[in-house]
Amino acid sequence: MTEEFHRIRRLPPYVFASVNQAKAAARARGEDIIDLGMGNPDTPTPPHIVAKLIETVNDPRSHRYSVSKGIPGLRKAVAGYYERRFNVTLNPEKEVIVTLGSKEGLANLASAITSPGDTILVPNPSYPIHQFGFIIAGASVRSIPATPNEDMLRALDRAVRHSVPKPTALIVNFPSNPTAYLADLDFYKELVAFARRENIWILSDLAYAEIYFGDKVPPSILAVPGARDIAVEFTSLSKTYSMAGWRVGFAAGNERLISALTRIKSYLDYGAFTPIQVAAVTALNGPQDCVADLRNIYRERRDVLIRGLHAAGWDVPSPEGSMFAWAPIPEPFRAMGSVAFSKLLLEEAGVAVAPGLGFGEYGDDHVRIGLVENPHRLRQALRSIKGFLSAHGVSAPVLPSSAKKPESAAP
Repeated sequence: MTEEFHRIRRLPPYVFASVNQAKAAARARGEDIIDLGMGNPDTPTPPHIVAKLIETVNDPRSHRYSVSKGIPGLRKAVAGYYERRFNVTLNPEKEVIVTLGSKEGLANLASAITSPGDTILVPNPSYPIHQFGFIIAGASVRSIPATPNEDMLRALDRAVRHSVPKPTALIVNFPSNPTAYLADLDFYKELVAFARRENIWILSDLAYAEIYFGDKVPPSILAVPGARDIAVEFTSLSKTYSMAGWRVGFAAGNERLISALTRIKSYLDYGAFTPIQVAAVTALNGPQDCVADLRNIYRERRDVLIRGLHAAGWDVPSPEGSMFAWAPIPEPFRAMGSVAFSKLLLEEAGVAVAPGLGFGEYGDDHVRIGLVENPHRLRQALRSIKGFLSAHGVSAPVLPSSAKKPESAAP
């Protein structure tokens, strides 16, 4: 009875555990740790959404079981969002399902469509559930570059020609976590054409659709003609409306994939608490000033962070979207890898970041820095980082890299 369970054996040790333990130990010693490692929004949920939750929860009828597919009003609100935002018309009965955040939906769809031994194509580095949802379901994962350009398209072609068995699904995530890359509609058109030609499902993670900082507005892959033949898209209210703890998201797109996810979820849950779903309807259908306000908050934080890092001698590209900066480890520390560097930064500067290794082996020369503190705390963190870098011989200012093209993350 000592042998490890089969599915647990397929999961490696949690990469973030040692950094989290060091963070907890430092706080136990009374140290002030500025935590930029978690993608956990620190801004409050807009008041009108909270008010609707309170109003609904006071109705005893809302305390009963909900439905795993999501209440009709929320599925209609999701369809309305897609119509307004992406000019995509969805059938809320057959092409939309409410999920307990996008993470749960991705994991359960992986379970629904995967046979043991299937090959799945996943960007590396990428958000952990993108690969581990399928690994838990019994699939094998093949890494592809994380950049939305020819590198990814060439790697996809090689993977189809040289993988046995042939890949059955592809994950994409733009704006991406952790790299902050954005894709445009032309790229999605090439991706959809490829997937249709090769009979490969596409699972698109669009959780950061509304967090962008320039004129390049993230599109939906479903806006590509023919995409719904092979694609489903997941998104979430977590970042758009600062509703991370509420655990409400949705999937939209291919009817067969939505049906498979609906059937799996019908065995596993009764859906999110009804008042949360009603409040989510208010979020999607109500005033959207709060979304623009939140975008401006993240833009200000990004600018403070990137300017401060450059002034400290750390050349970090300015992200076009998401709530993260994907930071190459400064050269003097590059050889130690992201976990050791993150622990050293925590120990000597009191700043926590996420080691890139946690997002895949090709992320080990980066760390992810979250825009999850106000400008005052960010400046405090930057002063500590500057002192840390200076103590290790890194002090010369570098040119800003906001205009640089992202380097390829190709394996």
